[in-house]
Amino acid sequence: MTKVQSLWNHGVKIGTIGGISVLVICLIGMVESFGKRFIIAGVLPMGVTIALIISILAAYIAAKKTPIPEKSIQFANAVLSGLMTSGWLALFVMIARSVKLRTVFVSASPVLNNILTGGIPGSGGIFFLLGVGLACGLFSGILIVLTDLPRKLIINALATVFTMGLLQELILPILKSWDLGVTNYLAGLFYTLNGLTPIGAVLAVVIFCILYLLWHANQGAVKSKYAALPKAAQKRTKYLGLAVLAVILIYLPQFLGLFLSEVLTIVGLYVLLGLGLNIVVGYAGLLDLGYVAFFAIGSYVVALLTSPQIFDIGLNFWQALPIAVACGILAGVMLGIPVLKMRGDYLAIATLGFGEIIRILVLSDFLKPWLGGAQGIGSIPNPNFMGFQMVKPQHIYYLLLAGCILVVFISLRLKNSRLGRAWMAMREDEDVAQAMGINLVATKLLAFATGAGFSALSGAIFASKIGSVYPHSFNVFISINVVCIVIIGGIGSLPGIVVGAAALMGLPELLREFADYRMFVYGVALVIMMLLRPEAAAGGQA
Repeated sequence: MTKVQSLWNHGVKIGTIGGISVLVICLIGMVESFGKRFIIAGVLPMGVTIALIISILAAYIAAKKTPIPEKSIQFANAVLSGLMTSGWLALFVMIARSVKLRTVFVSASPVLNNILTGGIPGSGGIFFLLGVGLACGLFSGILIVLTDLPRKLIINALATVFTMGLLQELILPILKSWDLGVTNYLAGLFYTLNGLTPIGAVLAVVIFCILYLLWHANQGAVKSKYAALPKAAQKRTKYLGLAVLAVILIYLPQFLGLFLSEVLTIVGLYVLLGLGLNIVVGYAGLLDLGYVAFFAIGSYVVALLTSPQIFDIGLNFWQALPIAVACGILAGVMLGIPVLKMRGDYLAIATLGFGEIIRILVLSDFLKPWLGGAQGIGSIPNPNFMGFQMVKPQHIYYLLLAGCILVVFISLRLKNSRLGRAWMAMREDEDVAQAMGINLVATKLLAFATGAGFSALSGAIFASKIGSVYPHSFNVFISINVVCIVIIGGIGSLPGIVVGAAALMGLPELLREFADYRMFVYGVALVIMMLLRPEAAAGGQA
């Protein structure tokens, strides 16, 4: 490839993609809507920050994708991409000044043009916009030219500032809720009512750089010292690390407050669901898209046994829980029997149909006297542990934590057991597994039953947490979300389930501040994650 072809294929084309991407977020209103929300107070509005990040990222990708190893060509591609990105925006501004675009694009307002041109009228604003694009390209080009350590240091330091500014509405209330002199001082030092203070942003960069450099200088020594320890000492170190993690998990809700504890409970529910589906999909290789059915069964069994609304059986949560799990296991076996001969896409479609059948049955008027129909079942009591009512999200968190620990323990024991090895052999090739003497019927049914039991456990906790169940709470998108959690975290990876649930379920909850654009940002983050880590967040294939 010649140098001219490289500039065209990477600098121009990727810059065009970057320019169109920035135009999209402008025309859907993100840049203008986030103009009043600052990352750094009075200096860097969030809408402008997002546009700058896209421009810098496009220029960096253009340089990174350049097949010619010469740094000068990579630098030129970065600069050209930055200019192309701002060139498209400049073209948009010129058209918007002469054509009334608001009849088609509501967000193409004079305010948007003012933001893009820095408030500079006439041709000066166009040159300002092109200059910003050139600066983004130069910055990305410098990153490409730098060695690995300073490049990572700069990128991660800036990402830290952006994250701190983005999550201000979460971090600031936590610091103030502790009501300590140190935390109040830090809150005032780092934050205003609208974004990081300039001093706080600089301090964040300095502190991060110091910590990063210290870790980079000492990580080799730490790893070598750990490797030199005897096996018994390594085991004690691991147990000590687990003990520290346990203490952190136990005290976490006390520091996070009500909202973040609620987010943790949502993530915990999906971790339980993901761990169950990981048995079916990750270990056994059976694609189940009707997994929400077992979640619904666990919820409705607990509702019917504990709520006085329909049957008034009068059981408490702990008495109803094993029955709900048993019903989930039985439903898993019932699903497994008719689909024993199915594989791949056919199995996915069959299980998807099973999930929809359960939802429609629960919603039907025929079963309304027993299941409540569209109005669902309410008045489900909260769990009671030794006389203590588990009402708040902080209380439910501990219930979910205990459930997750139990399911992780069972999963780890199953993974290296004879049954776990049979599941993984069946995942790799059913015919070969059968030729080796593995009973496919029993192995598949045990996989469906185990996964269904874990899902029913999650459903039981969900019903007691919410206090009511409705058919619309159990749609197919729950199954799809759980499948995404397993795939993104890494098929067969237990830590990946936690990472996937935090990313896919925790992130949208944290982004509720951004209202209409919450799912858009979530989708973009999901695409970026898949591009950066196509092998999954925590590896895959147990």
